[in-house]
Amino acid sequence: MTQQVKLVVDGTEYEMPVLESTLGRPVLDVTAVNKAGFWTYDPGFMATAPVQSALTYIDGDKGELLHRGYAIDELADNADYLEVCYALLYGDLPNAEEKDKFYTRINDHMAVHDQLRKFFEGFRRDAHPMAIMIGVVGALSAFYHNHLDISDADHRDDTAVDLIAKVPTLAAMSYKYSIGQPFMYPRKDFSYAENFLYMMFATPGDVDYKPNPVLVKAMDKIFTLHADHEQNASTSTVRLAGSTGANPYACIASGIAALWGPSHGGANEAVLTMLDEIGSVDNVAPFMEKVKTKEAKLMGFGHRVYKNFDPRAKVMKQTCDEVLSALGVNDPKLQLAMELEKIALSDQYFIDRKLYPNVDFYSGIILKAIGIPTSMFTVIFALARTAGWIAHWTEMHSESFKIGRPRQRYVGEKHRAFVKVEDRK
Repeated sequence: MTQQVKLVVDGTEYEMPVLESTLGRPVLDVTAVNKAGFWTYDPGFMATAPVQSALTYIDGDKGELLHRGYAIDELADNADYLEVCYALLYGDLPNAEEKDKFYTRINDHMAVHDQLRKFFEGFRRDAHPMAIMIGVVGALSAFYHNHLDISDADHRDDTAVDLIAKVPTLAAMSYKYSIGQPFMYPRKDFSYAENFLYMMFATPGDVDYKPNPVLVKAMDKIFTLHADHEQNASTSTVRLAGSTGANPYACIASGIAALWGPSHGGANEAVLTMLDEIGSVDNVAPFMEKVKTKEAKLMGFGHRVYKNFDPRAKVMKQTCDEVLSALGVNDPKLQLAMELEKIALSDQYFIDRKLYPNVDFYSGIILKAIGIPTSMFTVIFALARTAGWIAHWTEMHSESFKIGRPRQRYVGEKHRAFVKVEDRK
């Protein structure tokens, strides 16, 4: 029997069913609140579940992240990013035949329409790569309009593959444009992560360029660990835009715009900014004391959802150690970051508050060590998260949904008489 919660207003009872979840908390169906003449007030949507989804599950208290039931650390250690993309899109990890077919489809769609090159020329050279990404991803709908019948499941699937394939190409192009180098086109003999690093760092004269395998592995893990994260701000933005029937390219562009915020996707960029402000290893201890007195803000530590160690951070820390060891990097900023980590993991103040290093802390360090500029950090986050965004968009369109229309608690003026301008004091 379905459990019910009753709301009583002026003697009238309204029943609100309790919906059981596969994992996690039960969800109270509050649609009866509207019938009772109320709206719910929930700043930040801390207790609101506007959708149901089978893609990703997070238990913040346990520090658990599952994609289609698979633990994130197992995926990161045993699968590659495109396998995770496949699972998000289709429900299960692919078998050997499905994997080969999917990878071929992705490789076949990584190139972009040649006229898109001219689109980049409309931006200033010093434009932030995220500003460029919002524009060029949205512009894809002008080039691939034949895939825009969103009522057609095959068209939705083609568009999902198209976006996952093309976003790394556009991301690399946005970087190349900013530094004045020629665009590099994807190679059919390279993996997804290899292609991204190749398009980022190779030049037309590098005939035998092949990315370092350690960096390829690290890049793939960064993509995997950022592939999806449930109903966060950018994913909710994609779903809200999608609920209007907007084309998927525009929806993903809206997700990129939401991700750009420093409290969301810009967090790993903020970590490097913080390290710049600290300056040297000698300043780390005084800085951490300022954090305790709230005179300074510690970026890349703790998480809004995870009340324990971020499960992605455990994988990222190991990858970080591998990259720094392989490259033999002797960067003062990276030494500074390691000192921050040391204090945070040993000082009781940070342990008691569970302010552990999160995925943004380690990913920022890895990207810097690879040679990727800070301005590209959030672009890479967007690249990886495109898989989750389009999987949520596809899931939403595979079932009935309503256009998103949040309500508000109005606290403005009541009715006022209009006064002509000559009579206003």
